[in-house]
Amino acid sequence: MATAFSKEERAAMRAAAAEAKAAKQGADLEAACVAAIEAMTGTDRSLAETLHALIAEQTPLKPKTWYGMPAYVDGDGKVVVFFQSAAKFNARYATIGFQESAHLDEGALWPTSYAVTSLEGDAREQVVALLRRAVG
Repeated sequence: MATAFSKEERAAMRAAAAEAKAAKQGADLEAACVAAIEAMTGTDRSLAETLHALIAEQTPLKPKTWYGMPAYVDGDGKVVVFFQSAAKFNARYATIGFQESAHLDEGALWPTSYAVTSLEGDAREQVVALLRRAVG
């Protein structure tokens, strides 16, 4: 019988449980975020490092991990934006995602996740604009 969750999904759930326990014990959430980024390789790591720097420069959001991924929370502790590496679920591209607490609502339909292969030039400016709107 096939299992309901993939190996990667089960690992993400274990990471979420460990994160919740660590947060209750007063762990350094920023260090955990940086460690998650440092564990990545290649383009995933480069993208995550760039996003991490942009968020630090452009927003008041605080870093942590969320299901083992770098994530950034508002003053209420709600995840606003997260990074998912391509390697995380053997995907074709990395993803920058926004949660409900991001102020990106526009009409009746709007994107909440963006495929990303580069954070240079126009893509960088688009992400900066999204981050500013998200915390606006």
